[in-house]
Amino acid sequence: MTLPPVARIRDRPLCEGDLDPDPLTLLRRWLEDARERGEFTEAVALATATRDGRPSVRMVLMKALDSDGVTFFTNYGSRKGVELDENPRAALLFHWPELGRQVRIEGPVERGERVESERYAHSRTRESQLSALASPQSRPVPSREWLEERVAELDREHQDGELPVSEEWGGYRLVPEVWEFWQHRPSRLHDRFRYARARSEAHDVWTIDRLAP
Repeated sequence: MTLPPVARIRDRPLCEGDLDPDPLTLLRRWLEDARERGEFTEAVALATATRDGRPSVRMVLMKALDSDGVTFFTNYGSRKGVELDENPRAALLFHWPELGRQVRIEGPVERGERVESERYAHSRTRESQLSALASPQSRPVPSREWLEERVAELDREHQDGELPVSEEWGGYRLVPEVWEFWQHRPSRLHDRFRYARARSEAHDVWTIDRLAP
């Protein structure tokens, strides 16, 4: 199949008829468009804040996406882990500049089940597991050599068996309450649509509004 030129997608209108009642379906469609053009679709910016509202942001890897939310993994003692304990709400941003698209997601964050964290940890390479086990993420360390020696010690200690998964490491799931889909248009007159959660007696539904660029 011949893909349409990226330039045509970048400036293509995002109209009401292009939307889906379920924002997850639309996000999956956009992820597939990005993958077909070689984009690394797991990368997402994660914004958190302290209890008193001091923000911070960093790139993380999205490792699961389903009707329950968006899952990522980290050290619970990292800066983002501490901030999520203090203030369990966050925002995510996907950005594909070549396609002229952004997706923003906001909502509460909850820790994932321990069994999910262990399953994902053991799916990683041994080197990645050792790094996660050795690193006191976001906290000061004496030197690069200290980190490398810590990895080597753990490798020797567990050379004949499966690596343990630290209780300080695991998954978080952001449960979407608000989504925004942004499509680049010429002259900065971009298309923006916001989905907001509205609960009914039977199930969750989404209200959709066009926003000014």
